[in-house]
Amino acid sequence: MQSSIRTMAFNGIDTIPVDVQVHLSNGMPSIAIVGLADKAVAESKERVRAALSSIGVALPPKRIAINLAPADINKEGSHYDLPIALGLMMAMGLVPEDSCQDLAVMGELSLNGNIAAVTGVLPAAIGAAAEGMGLICPYDRGIEASYAGDIEIIAAPSLTALINHLRGDQVLAPPSPGAKPPVQPLPDMADLVGQFTARRVLEITAAGGHNLLMMGPPGAGKSMLAARLPGILPEISAAEALEVTMIHSVAGQLHDENLIWQRPFRDPHHSSSVAALVGGGHRARPGEVSLAHNGILFLDELAEWQRPHLDSLRQTIETHKAVVSRANHHVTYPARFQLIAAMNPCRCGYLGDPARACSRAPLCSQQYLSKISGPMLDRFDLLIEVPEVPIHMMMDKSDQETSADIRARVMAAQQKAKTSRNQQKLNADLSPDEIDATIQLDEASRALLHQAAEKNALSARGFHRVLRVARTIADLANDEETKDFHLAEALQYRRLATES
Repeated sequence: MQSSIRTMAFNGIDTIPVDVQVHLSNGMPSIAIVGLADKAVAESKERVRAALSSIGVALPPKRIAINLAPADINKEGSHYDLPIALGLMMAMGLVPEDSCQDLAVMGELSLNGNIAAVTGVLPAAIGAAAEGMGLICPYDRGIEASYAGDIEIIAAPSLTALINHLRGDQVLAPPSPGAKPPVQPLPDMADLVGQFTARRVLEITAAGGHNLLMMGPPGAGKSMLAARLPGILPEISAAEALEVTMIHSVAGQLHDENLIWQRPFRDPHHSSSVAALVGGGHRARPGEVSLAHNGILFLDELAEWQRPHLDSLRQTIETHKAVVSRANHHVTYPARFQLIAAMNPCRCGYLGDPARACSRAPLCSQQYLSKISGPMLDRFDLLIEVPEVPIHMMMDKSDQETSADIRARVMAAQQKAKTSRNQQKLNADLSPDEIDATIQLDEASRALLHQAAEKNALSARGFHRVLRVARTIADLANDEETKDFHLAEALQYRRLATES
């Protein structure tokens, strides 16, 4: 007696079809699970035995072999419980053999026979749809699975309900996508006082998708500025929301069944490990860079991060992918994010203030900034100083632009790039060839850029980043051509890089 049920293994947010093959034969009663199963899968035989016993099903006194094919791929997670249980009942003749023929199955079993929620249901549903199959999943993840499209979804609360549905004794209603939740209010730019240069730079950052480093004393408003960037970014699209939700589903950080309709804002602590930042660990989980996909990764106190941690971001920033390579794993997660960072000018934080600066200035500032490698600093498009706001300005909160006002200009600039140049990328993502095709400089602009490149020792990467920022400034001004004054403004936002 044997049976076979389809389920899914995960490789990043991609899925690999796995056949759960069950074979019953004469011999000493035992259960053996083979096929590179991890401990969570190996323990499933006890959960399956208890769950079946709870619904009145006793395993036959036979030798039971369960093979997870292909056998050379690591199988991880508790979602193999349900396909193993269904395979056993199918081999025992308790469930029709053709009832799961076109269905992939995943779910964790409780000891009382209920089907518990598992991670990765949305990627599994999309993988099943690509195979032309439907999906059986836990009831608590039915709505999540329904976002995969027009496929059959069976969301079962318990093993008993699922068996009755497969036998035709009852019908489980198919889940449907929930209504788009209301947009949660975000911090508003109107809360900020002063910082006109920083506001301007934040608008450029949002319009072009650029990376930004802010340096200033404690309390100058760097973290407040970063927290208000999501409020001036365009709304996340349905395709982007699906990608973000898939990553959070695999990571086990999906707190409800709806798609994530707000751009992620991740702000890990500087004590985070490399695995937590880039991804990895025993099961090669996505890190903060992937959880920030299509959103913002904010690194506060940048100089307090260990240099190896920061340097591990360099390749990810360029490729927009986080590659986790281990002896038994090679996983790639998407990681397209805007890097926003903030730091103090020195260890005491009050460089340039004669009343509060330490006696080691300016040497302490040079040593503090040197904790960040030059190649890492070169990854920032914009580097600005954020000074303290005078007390008399703190009392005057009139005439402050709102996030809605700034967002309208940001969206207009991005729309201009799409309509006038048929550009589907943000300016920050333009390749060198696309930059050459997009930006035509006149003689005055070429002379200015050549002079600045020699004086400031711009690298090739820094050269292209200046051009991208200048193009964004031109888009915000609704200018068709990139002029010398656009370049001049872009160049003044790389002053920290030239000082390092």
